[in-house]
Formats: sequence, structure tokens, C-alpha cells
Amino acid sequence: MLRVTAAGLLDAAYKAGRQEDVTRRRFMLTLPIPTRIALRNILFATDFSDTSRAALPYALELARCYGGKVFVTHVVPYEPYLNVPLEPVPMDIDLFWTHEKQTMADFLAGSNFGDVAHEDILQRGELWDAISGIIQSKQIDLVVVGTHGRHGFGKLVLGSGAEKIYRHAKCPVLTIGPNVKDSATGWTPKRVLFPTDFSAASIYALPTALSLAEENQAMLIFLHLAPLVPRDEVEGPAQEQMKRLMPDAPCCEVEFVVRCDFPAPGILQVAMERQANLIVMGVRKRSGAGLGSHLPWSTASDVVREASCPVLTVRG
Repeated sequence: MLRVTAAGLLDAAYKAGRQEDVTRRRFMLTLPIPTRIALRNILFATDFSDTSRAALPYALELARCYGGKVFVTHVVPYEPYLNVPLEPVPMDIDLFWTHEKQTMADFLAGSNFGDVAHEDILQRGELWDAISGIIQSKQIDLVVVGTHGRHGFGKLVLGSGAEKIYRHAKCPVLTIGPNVKDSATGWTPKRVLFPTDFSAASIYALPTALSLAEENQAMLIFLHLAPLVPRDEVEGPAQEQMKRLMPDAPCCEVEFVVRCDFPAPGILQVAMERQANLIVMGVRKRSGAGLGSHLPWSTASDVVREASCPVLTVRG
């Protein structure tokens, strides 16, 4: 199991030359370091689309592996068709609610849950408000969601339900993008890619990556990207920084990769070259509301949208 402490991670970052300010150091000292990931309660968020259906098998595989329960969740908006707010319609005469309730029943009937314990949740409201409440009330350990991978201005205007979830959820979020082609049947993370820029948000995701790699006897691939810097100048120091983040006696195979590339394309390229079947990365919570939380050029959204493997995000 893991033999690493928050203080050890902080010390490693400090020795590597990353001088953190007082606030960040205090944050690092409170960093939770799990010895084993517990996935007792998994929330699977669905809109019944094909993309969403493709994500369900990943939730089921993880539930089987960890003996967890899957909460199949669909959030129904208040006014699905009209932009002008109206008085809420009683549910017993709400045709849209009735339709969504039947769609949920059909979805469950057409899905092979096997021996996985599951429960359906149909709620009306704003997406994140409903998901946040379920995460708290059901003590959710992991959210699994498929994303349509909107591009450009369409994403800027419409936003992304998946991004809103992984930017705000305190628990890890496994996102299945539209380019993930491999079948989830028997899926286990055997080659885990962990991109890091040595920031607090990045390091916050490291214990999760380590735990998954150790439990699944996987290779853990550290990646540091330094755009516009000659590789021979940054490779040695960056590898030393990454090595200092590891426990003294890791229980998994480890590789350290340094590339001179921009974050999103560099992560995607290395994931393809190393045949990673899981990317674990830290994300920052967007501070503002509106367009600022849905910028289409953010690293995390680009990786989630384009990755050919699932992406596990941990909010720092």
C-alpha cells in the first residue's frame, strides 16, 4: 500500500525547487492520502444519449472491482422547451416528466447490470445543483459521466455538463469522451498516465494515480511538459522533481517522461504513444460563473474531449 504523506509530498515539491507560498503549503499539509481507493458508491450521470450509454460499462466494471453500488442518475430540467420561466407543472400531469421517467425505465431494462447493485435517481432541477446534492446525500466516491465533446463556439455558449461536474465535484470524476473506442468489458487501468506541472492542484491527484496503479499492478507514467524550452535544459531537473514525488519503495512500475510541448497536445500524444488506458490529472475549480467556467481552450476540457482513453480528474 502507499507509504507517502502530505508532508512528504510538500517536502518533495520544496526540495525540487518549487517554493510554495504559505497558503499553498498549509493546503498541502491537509492533503488526504488514501491508502486504498474506496469506490463503494458510484454515481453514473446519464442523459440517455449514445455517448452516455458508452460510459455505463466503465461504472459497472469499477463497481464490480470494488464491490460498489451504482446510482444511475438523470436530471430533468425545469423548462425543457421554453426559455420563458413558467409556474412548475405538477408531476402527475407533466408529460415531459412522464416521458423521462419511462425513458429511465427503458434505459435500465436495456442495460446489463449483472450482479452490480444499482439504484435509479430521477430528479428535476439544475444539473449541478442536483448532482451536488446526490453526491452529499449518497456519500458518492466517484462520478462517471460521458461527454459529447463540444468544440469551439458551440461549447462556449452551451457549456458542458461534464465539465461543470468535474470542475466542482469534490470526489474524483471519470469522464468518457467521444473518442474512447475500447470496450469497457474487463477494463482495468494497466497503463496510467499522470501529467504534472508540480502545482498543488496537480499533486493533489497523485495519491489517486498511485493507488490505482498499485492496486492494478499497472505502470504509472509521470509526464511533465515544458513548452518553448529546450529539452536538454529541462529534462534532467524535471525528472528529478518527479522522482522526488514518489514513495521510497513504490509497488508499481514507474516511468518518467519529459516533453517540450504544450499541455493538451502533449498529454494526448504521450497517452497515445504509451498506450495509456487511463489519464489521471488534477483540475482547478473555476472561480467565476458564466463563460469563464466553459472556456474551450482549457487543458482539462481539451484532454477530456480528445482522449482515446478515460480521463479521471481530481479537483484540487
